[in-house]
Amino acid sequence: MKSDSELVRELPKQEAFEELVERYSRKAYSLAFRLLGNQEDAEEALQDVFTQVFRKAQNFEGKSQFSSWLYRVTVNACLMKIRKRKEEKELDEDAHPITTGAYEATLVYQLRSALSEAIKKLPDDYRPVFVMRDIDGMSTSEVGSMLGISVPAVKSRLHRSRAILRESLLPIYRDIVEDLRPTGTE
Repeated sequence: MKSDSELVRELPKQEAFEELVERYSRKAYSLAFRLLGNQEDAEEALQDVFTQVFRKAQNFEGKSQFSSWLYRVTVNACLMKIRKRKEEKELDEDAHPITTGAYEATLVYQLRSALSEAIKKLPDDYRPVFVMRDIDGMSTSEVGSMLGISVPAVKSRLHRSRAILRESLLPIYRDIVEDLRPTGTE
């Protein structure tokens, strides 16, 4: 099995490109989906990412792992899509239907939806840091390296993003807890 660096050197051979796509498309899609919040945009971003990988493979210097470089390309593609979306003022707010009638499932759905929306509304500088650190579980130094920012900047943005999320989700959480209280008690 060839290393990532060997495959990058072999680009634009179709076999090398297909192997890189096979190895990394799920991870790149997962990150794009969490940053963009919907399947269609994530799929478009994924196409952009691998188009850039194919065209700009010579920019990969091998100083870091290919996966780190790919994550950075993915984050940049997503940020460009977010900026374009803002410029066009087309916010995708598709509602996802609830398939179960269970009250608890509805509450879980509400919490997940609220969290997803709150993450989408994080400032562009904070969202990738939050997703990469708290959702993907990357280290602070890995996030800094991939985004080209210092470790203190990662920590600051992470702290601020958590505070923003806490502030926006607390009222929703309180409402849900209130709904869970048995009726007739205070």
